[in-house]
Amino acid sequence: MIAYTETIRRYAADNRYVGQLDNPDGIGEVGLDKGEVGRQLAVRFTLNMDHALVKEVRFQVFGCGFTVAACAAAAGLAKGGRLVDLQGLSAKTIAQQLGGLPEQRSYCAELACQALQAALTSVSKGSQLIRSQLTETSGGGSHGPRVTVDDAVYKALLATSSPASISAVDRKLFACLLAVTSAEPYPVDVSLGLAPEIVDKIIATCFPGFDGSWGQNKLIDHQHPRLEINSDVLSLLLSHVEASGCREMAGWLAHIIAARAAQPGHLWIAMGLFERPQLTAAIRRHLPTLAQANNQGMRWKRYLFKQVCEANGGLLCKSPNCQDCSEYELCFAPQES
Repeated sequence: MIAYTETIRRYAADNRYVGQLDNPDGIGEVGLDKGEVGRQLAVRFTLNMDHALVKEVRFQVFGCGFTVAACAAAAGLAKGGRLVDLQGLSAKTIAQQLGGLPEQRSYCAELACQALQAALTSVSKGSQLIRSQLTETSGGGSHGPRVTVDDAVYKALLATSSPASISAVDRKLFACLLAVTSAEPYPVDVSLGLAPEIVDKIIATCFPGFDGSWGQNKLIDHQHPRLEINSDVLSLLLSHVEASGCREMAGWLAHIIAARAAQPGHLWIAMGLFERPQLTAAIRRHLPTLAQANNQGMRWKRYLFKQVCEANGGLLCKSPNCQDCSEYELCFAPQES
């Protein structure tokens, strides 16, 4: 599993450089261009200079703990540094400051570096906002659906007979989940955070007659270590199972959401869904009290981790009011408002 090292935890919890400077001498952004905002990872750096030295540095980030840690490390390296020297700062140096990053998270250092370099460029351009677009290496790859209606596994699952007890929308939900995880380097049960016998039961219940061995016979690929499931997120999800009309299926979904939330990027994409509203609809059907609790329609992954963070005494967001926050679009999806 990919876990946070003590060094990465320390940087992720370091809030000395979190925020935004008023009237900065340099401001650089990545992931906040038109069409990107609220849909992908995003970082903003602001700088105040004392002649050629960086006097103050602040960052704002929409991303995972690894990205927060990378930004904190980049800010620490930048503070007090000379402009000419910092222009040579690389993502590799940022990653080294963190004691290294997992290969799957190397883009986090790229993202921090790209935004900081944009802010440094802004200084030399008279404080003009420099907005950089995400690259493939900094997390700007495909952010669309990973499963389509033409996916072979998806089609094969839905070609089975449809039990009267299972709704068409739930068959499509679990077909997406099985299809997306079938393409990953681990057995489907591992990727879904479920016991093998539970996956067998899902297939027997929703897709009778389908041979599920295709997803369970994979050898463990140690070149692709599993991402760590957050036990607090799982506990939060499980606390809403009791109120469901079908506790068994709600329990399945709770474990699956926790497992897929450990994947990088948007939760609905990690679940193999075609669009974000499918996730909200599934939660409304099976975890209704959770849907009611997220009454402002915050993006689900951000909402779950925000609840866990606050329950543990932390503060994921320092804004006292969502509606008046300048980063509103990062947390709330327009199509779900």
